[in-house]
Amino acid sequence: MSNRLWGTRFSKKTSALTDKFTSSISFDKRLAEYDILGSIAHAKMLGKQKIIPKGDSNLIVKGLRSILSDLKKGKFKFDLKAEDIHSNIQDLLFKKIGKPAFKLHTARSRNDQIALDIKMYLKDEIDNLSELITEMQGAILRLAGRNSKIIIPGYTHLQVAQCVLLAHHLLSYIEGLERDKGRLFDAKKRADVLPLGACAFSGTGLPIDRGFVAVELGFKNVTANSIDSVSDRDFIIEVLADLSILSVRLSRMAEDLILWSTKEFSFIDIDFSFCTGSSIMPHKKNPDILELIRGSVGKIQGDLSSVLILMKGLPSSYNRDLQLDKPPLFDAIDTVKDMLEIFIPLFENIIIEKEAIVAKLNDESLFSVDIVEYLIKKGISYREAHDIIGRMVKDCLDKGKKISDLSAQELKIYSPKLKPDIRKILNAQASVNLKKSYGGTSFNSVSKQIKNWSKRLRDTF
Repeated sequence: MSNRLWGTRFSKKTSALTDKFTSSISFDKRLAEYDILGSIAHAKMLGKQKIIPKGDSNLIVKGLRSILSDLKKGKFKFDLKAEDIHSNIQDLLFKKIGKPAFKLHTARSRNDQIALDIKMYLKDEIDNLSELITEMQGAILRLAGRNSKIIIPGYTHLQVAQCVLLAHHLLSYIEGLERDKGRLFDAKKRADVLPLGACAFSGTGLPIDRGFVAVELGFKNVTANSIDSVSDRDFIIEVLADLSILSVRLSRMAEDLILWSTKEFSFIDIDFSFCTGSSIMPHKKNPDILELIRGSVGKIQGDLSSVLILMKGLPSSYNRDLQLDKPPLFDAIDTVKDMLEIFIPLFENIIIEKEAIVAKLNDESLFSVDIVEYLIKKGISYREAHDIIGRMVKDCLDKGKKISDLSAQELKIYSPKLKPDIRKILNAQASVNLKKSYGGTSFNSVSKQIKNWSKRLRDTF
């Protein structure tokens, strides 16, 4: 009998080149635990349904549990000459229990088997990713809580815009990461459907019990169409799309921190443990880790594109091309996990450069919108108020003169509604506290946001 699951029909051996090119054991060995667990549930079902003798079913389960134990102890022998992880486990099972091992593959195909393995793997990895995202949110929240009174100049178009609380900016990261978690949880719901029992693509004439296997493996539902069960990989594409969105967010956060750590900004100091130096310039402290995070996003976008393009040209049902869906999936998950694991301690160790930040808050252009709203409250239309302050900025700030130095008479030149009391709002504290709208950057609003996230994340600072 051939040691391949399909070799009996062939009159000659495949070439070494074919074996090398078609082998997937080098990457699908990652799925070994899920393959064994799926096989245990399948063997139990075969015995329960009397498709194979109960004694053989029990023997198969016992052998598989022994192999699983070896895997967890690091004693599992991966055979890199095996065609795939399924064949590797089947061969090991035969060595342990003999001919009853040949009954394990009854009423299933590698087509539905690999779809099962990947879905089980993804369900666990989504939980792992979610946990890391939550840890990162906690690290950001603690940084925000420790610096809840720090005001920074905010930017749009990388130009000074208005004052915001540093904590408010940091909380914006937490909001986005929560949506990223939600997308992953949504993807998990759609992956939580058992494909085993679809066999090659048409189901089986044997009296299998797919519901039993679903309960054994913790799946909430069973796939309703056998062709769809083995041929589609939209659950992989969805996870890769979610990881792509998450990675873009992480890249933008990295870019913020890179900018803030420059001498031009001097908002933060990144711990030496997350920086490197220059081989020629002794003074340099480069945020290379953040730059590599920013650069790694391209890989993840490429992983998504790879699977999309892979699927684009395939007809329905199973095709061997689908073997190649796993490397990009594994790469994207590994890369994102690495990024999250770095961000957590990086945020924990950021130092806020408070004095340098305060020095940047003297720019009165930060308060231009506050003066516009001051005039609106006095009955002037937005358009007219905008024009008034535009002229004031052109005459004063563009020429290095402070608005706060204008006399009552000089203020009247721009509008009789402008009074010397505007000086009360020409400072960062007042400017921030005026933003009382829900979700705004006032001290009270941000304090509530921090308390809310502390409860949601069950975190303290």
